[in-house]
Amino acid sequence: MRVKSPRLRRHAKVLSATKGYRMSKHRLYKVAHEASIHAGQYAYVGRRKRKRDLRQLWIIRINAAVRPLGLTYGKFIAALKKSNILLDRKILSDLAVSDTNAIQEVVKKINQ
Repeated sequence: MRVKSPRLRRHAKVLSATKGYRMSKHRLYKVAHEASIHAGQYAYVGRRKRKRDLRQLWIIRINAAVRPLGLTYGKFIAALKKSNILLDRKILSDLAVSDTNAIQEVVKKINQ
């Protein structure tokens, strides 16, 4: 796209960023600019929300893995900290999904 002035360059940048948006949000500069600002805000919030959601998922998986072993999530985490086992929730969740024997070994280590 050939652009002559700085204003047109700015407009072209915004309009290319909003390509694929519906209705006038990809055609009209003013509407497109507002849409791109809101999209940026939603993306910012979403990046933080994803971290909350993943932590929540990890906790659910760990809880589901340790319940059959006679523990609750809270007691399991407290026992981990008490016995100085430095595994974070992400790693424990991965172990809970992929390798249940490893979780059993961790629980045995805690009980010793």
